[in-house]
Amino acid sequence: MPFEIVRDISQIETIAVGRRIRDLPRLRRLYGTGRWRKLKGVALVRLRSGTVRRAEVHWYEAHGFGRKEVKRKRYVD
Repeated sequence: MPFEIVRDISQIETIAVGRRIRDLPRLRRLYGTGRWRKLKGVALVRLRSGTVRRAEVHWYEAHGFGRKEVKRKRYVD
């Protein structure tokens, strides 16, 4: 992850749940079986250069596994 989340993620929305997630077999193989959800939200991120920007982030999450594979999608500032 070439960035760091500086503050809590806001405006969290669920994009997909369970079999609606395209990468579900890979997630189950890597992390285990769970009720996987794909989520998105807005967060302040610190880039490798030290710049702090507001960006939309996407990630996968399941109970007991936490937040996995956080991706920066686009800047919203």
